[in-house]
Amino acid sequence: MVATADGLVYEPVIFELSPMQREWQRILQNIQARLQEEHSLQDIIFKSAFKSASTALPPREENPVHSADACRIHGHLYVNKVAGNFHVTVGKAIPHPRGHAHLAALVSHESYNFSHRIDHLSFGELIPGIINPLDGTEKIASDHNQMFQYFVTVVPTKLQTHKISAETHQFAVTERERVINHAAGSHGVSGIFMKYDISSLMVTVTEEHMPFWQFIVRLCGIVGGIFSTTGILHSIGGFIVEIICCRFRLKSSKSIPVSILSNTWDLISVGIAQG
Repeated sequence: MVATADGLVYEPVIFELSPMQREWQRILQNIQARLQEEHSLQDIIFKSAFKSASTALPPREENPVHSADACRIHGHLYVNKVAGNFHVTVGKAIPHPRGHAHLAALVSHESYNFSHRIDHLSFGELIPGIINPLDGTEKIASDHNQMFQYFVTVVPTKLQTHKISAETHQFAVTERERVINHAAGSHGVSGIFMKYDISSLMVTVTEEHMPFWQFIVRLCGIVGGIFSTTGILHSIGGFIVEIICCRFRLKSSKSIPVSILSNTWDLISVGIAQG
């Protein structure tokens, strides 16, 4: 294990995951797929992030049967709040006034492979439970001389809840990969390159709760509205029923006097005939 001055640690590991680690990665990839389909899940993640466990790769549960064939880089590094990049490539770095260069030409292409996994990548303060876009990413190189590029747009984010107040960063990413072949016109340096740009805007996520007195006022308004609406419906229903019943009574009252007059006239006619 080798530690560097910038906070990164290089650790030899086995590239193939154990069964438990593979299951962890599968679950993380399923969550990433759901996040791409239903963006509202991000709100759930923000609310449940402070109760969740760390999103770090779990340790291997069994002793390896063969030697390490890969390198794991973990830790943190400080960058300026301007556009920049960090990368993983081969060859010793040589500083110069405009940055640095790598002596990749002295290393055989057959001796390295840039297949990689990204267990966790975040900007700003580390908050366990929040899943970032590149967490769980796995890329298998089809060629030894292959370049992987990630273009990251970082947006500062401030979280203010009743449990935690933190400043973190959300980011969106665009991926690109290609094989370096100078004879075919595909120039560049093989490796893993992270190019980031930090937005000048900040997003604030605030959790607010309704005061109890305001809840009571709204509840009383809802209950009063229900009673008022019920009373109006009851009045309308009674009015309709009253109209129907009145019409029925009017028809009945008109038929009864005609019958009485008819009987009375018959009696008078009979009396006159007898006289």
